[in-house]
Amino acid sequence: MTVLVDSWAWVEYFRGSEAGRRAREVIEGSEEVAIVSAINVAEVFHWVLRFYDERTAEEKREAMKQRAFVCDVGEEVAVDAAKLRLRKGLGLGGAIVYATAKREKAEILTGDPDFNGLDGVIFMG
Repeated sequence: MTVLVDSWAWVEYFRGSEAGRRAREVIEGSEEVAIVSAINVAEVFHWVLRFYDERTAEEKREAMKQRAFVCDVGEEVAVDAAKLRLRKGLGLGGAIVYATAKREKAEILTGDPDFNGLDGVIFMG
């Protein structure tokens, strides 16, 4: 199974929280293929910068790239995200992540309440 690891799950993984243990199973395990949207990279990088420094943010970015395939945001995903944003009421970032998961036929691993109840979401909240 392919799993898109959302920003929420990455943050919990890096924090080493209880919720981060489930994320670790996907990120470090061999059962699933882990992917991440470039949007998630930006969101996690921003989160790390808020609490640490740029060097630490770069280390976390590299860790994400080593453990998951990074999916770029292209025109097709952008258009699909616009449609999903309207239909599902998601913010732009969430809609891009959701569209990326749909394109890659992936489940989304998250605890972000914006995704709760959506199809194709493994909710950790």
